[in-house]
Amino acid sequence: MHTDIQHYITHSSQQEWQPLIEKGIHYKGIFVKSLRYDEASQRSKTILLKFEPGATYPYHNHPAGEELLVLSGEAIIEQASLSEGDYLYTPPGFKHSVSSPTGCILLFIVPEEVEIL
Repeated sequence: MHTDIQHYITHSSQQEWQPLIEKGIHYKGIFVKSLRYDEASQRSKTILLKFEPGATYPYHNHPAGEELLVLSGEAIIEQASLSEGDYLYTPPGFKHSVSSPTGCILLFIVPEEVEIL
């Protein structure tokens, strides 16, 4: 374990937004910044997602659940509207899609990779 706190800090404002591409699929209008990359699983488990107005992420499953915090804008998840400051926990096996009519930035904690359905 590193003992220098700097090793554990991510300066997200210094990162560029990257297009969201998963398993070769480019999700247009959705961008990502990795906040915590897990070496053991070879994937980011804590991320920022930016949705441009009108962007959608398809119906999917969260095998290990997820946590989501809306940092700005509005997200629609299963017909529920979430806005700045709203928090959502979904239990393992919860299935849903995500859209944003106005655009938004979301903080996601995703213990396991999602499964597109």
